[in-house]
Amino acid sequence: MSQAATGRVQWTIADVDLLAADEWKRYEIIDGELFVTRAPHWGHQDTVGNVYAELRTWSQSTRRGRAVTTPGIIFTETDSVIPDVVWISTDRLTVLLDEAGHLTGAPELVVEVLSLGTTNERRDKEAKLKLYSIQGVQEYWIVNWQLQQVEVYRRENAQLVRVATLLVEDEITSPLLPDFCCPIERFFA
Repeated sequence: MSQAATGRVQWTIADVDLLAADEWKRYEIIDGELFVTRAPHWGHQDTVGNVYAELRTWSQSTRRGRAVTTPGIIFTETDSVIPDVVWISTDRLTVLLDEAGHLTGAPELVVEVLSLGTTNERRDKEAKLKLYSIQGVQEYWIVNWQLQQVEVYRRENAQLVRVATLLVEDEITSPLLPDFCCPIERFFA
């Protein structure tokens, strides 16, 4: 942990390694700021599982890449996150997976399912959106299991821009995932 010229504490991945291991807490660092969250709500986890299942099924049938839940992504010493679901192409996976089993760069698709609370929601909709945009994520889905909707962000002019808000009666597709088409309602079944 270092102190920036602004007087703000800068957390690093080395600092997190020194914290007591607790399976019920998730530690993430965004721009040197430490975020600690508790185990998510059942509805959150059920939604994560449904999104993952849809992406995994498509990935297995096409062999274009892999879907994974809660992978560690270490972008820098001060930017380390654990998104809910990612999809990464086979080519990128071979380059970005380190010996410790963490990604060291941006997967093509990141999915965050909103956790309860305004602090958690702001982290996913602001801090993580900014981080994923800076780091080169191509597409970002913010899934709201309570409202049963999905905000879709895609890379335009070097940043992630919201292109759609999909409701339960809509279907989601992606230029990253040819022929992938999923009714949004399956995410919340």
